[in-house]
Amino acid sequence: MMAAASRVLALAARGLPSIFICVCLAAIITRRVQGQTLKTPSETNITLYTNILDVLLKGYDYRLRPGLAESITEVQTDIFVTSFGPVSDTEMEYTIDMFFRQSWKDERLKYEGAMQTLPLNNMMASKIWTPDTFFHNGKKSVAHNMTTPNKLLRIAMDGTLLYTMRLTVKAECPMILEDFPMDTHACPLKFGSYAYTNKEVIYRWKNGTNYSVEVAEDGSRTNQYQLMHYTASTSNIKSSTGEYVVLVTEFHLKRKIGYFVIQTYLPCIMTVILSQVSFWLNRESVPARTVFGVTTVLTMTTLSISARNSLPKVAYATAMDWFIAVCNAFVFSALIEFATVNYFTKRAWAWDGKAVVNKEKKSKRAVARKKRNTYSVGASGYAGGPVGTARRGGDGLSTVSRSIGVTGPGRQPSGGGATAAAAAASSSSAGGPAGGGARGQAGRSGDKPAPAAAENKKTYNSVSRVDKLSRIVFPVLFGIFNLVYWATYLKKTPRNKGAVHLN
Repeated sequence: MMAAASRVLALAARGLPSIFICVCLAAIITRRVQGQTLKTPSETNITLYTNILDVLLKGYDYRLRPGLAESITEVQTDIFVTSFGPVSDTEMEYTIDMFFRQSWKDERLKYEGAMQTLPLNNMMASKIWTPDTFFHNGKKSVAHNMTTPNKLLRIAMDGTLLYTMRLTVKAECPMILEDFPMDTHACPLKFGSYAYTNKEVIYRWKNGTNYSVEVAEDGSRTNQYQLMHYTASTSNIKSSTGEYVVLVTEFHLKRKIGYFVIQTYLPCIMTVILSQVSFWLNRESVPARTVFGVTTVLTMTTLSISARNSLPKVAYATAMDWFIAVCNAFVFSALIEFATVNYFTKRAWAWDGKAVVNKEKKSKRAVARKKRNTYSVGASGYAGGPVGTARRGGDGLSTVSRSIGVTGPGRQPSGGGATAAAAAASSSSAGGPAGGGARGQAGRSGDKPAPAAAENKKTYNSVSRVDKLSRIVFPVLFGIFNLVYWATYLKKTPRNKGAVHLN
């Protein structure tokens, strides 16, 4: 600028007209002004809003809430859930990932300008007052900071602020497991002010209780539960420091039963059916029925222990505990039934066995006497005939018959022959169910075995009346129990009502 002016003055010194000098000076000034005007719009906006923020923060004390000693600060809240789950039964807790939004009005941040809303980052949030919100039932909360703190702040012209942050909260979920695994639960999320009572700060649902909580369509991350619906409400909590406003949202869950049907219920049912197969086995099959009884009892014990591993150690019985207990009772009753049948079967064997032993002893003695008598008669009456006793050592009657047949038609038996015939008649009349004479007669006439042997065989292989009754009673009772059990728990009304259902 100074160089151009000096050149103009030099020209004037040379005697150029004054009008030309004025024109040159005007052109130089106009060019300089135009160059400055091209940079003005962006620089002017930045400078303008920088000045606005500086003016707003000048004298602003972020330690004091809006409307201090004049009015109650109202914080409006809404939640957008991006993911829900997982849910832990043993720890009774759940995890939720959400966008947590809060809105309030601060008269100290009013401004005038072309922009209706000032979008700011998290740096501004540390320089103004923000609600001291905390989660009453939260165990652990994480504010995401990658790649920068996930926070949003917007200031409207009337001083209304919108403060949004992304949070992951692990919160408590009290569970009543009496209906497990057909149970439903309401997992709450409670939050409010930590230091300000309801006379200083109050919380409100921004869009009412029906529309202030929203869950993403693919937000459920629970494999074992189904997110059915949710509710939103407001409550007050009294403590030694005052009364506080608390906002509550409850997520209603229903457990999926498929896993437990496959892992617990079906194995228990099959084990009970297997224990009842022993009723169809012969009562003399002691090893087989013992294996059935002991194996099924041990299997039920193992299933009971494994079913309890996925649950907290509660002091009351769950629905699955009752089912397993009844199955244990059926299996144990089947084992007791076999023990009872086996006990009385053993006593019957002892009595029948004693009778059979006595009969066998008597038969052996009679056979021995008949042998001796037959040998004596054959030796004295048929000294010249063939000795039949050497061929078979136990059949005196057949020996006498052969000795008589040797005499032939032209030979008369001697006196000894009459004695042998009398001995043969005596032997045939004295023959019992056992002995050599009986076997000889059976060989000649082809008669059936003695009825005593058939009776003894029937006694050993007979079916117990207790087994016959158990084949009907046990399956019928187990079927009735299953009908009552499943009808009771599957049609049970959920305890939580008045909820907003998900689409």
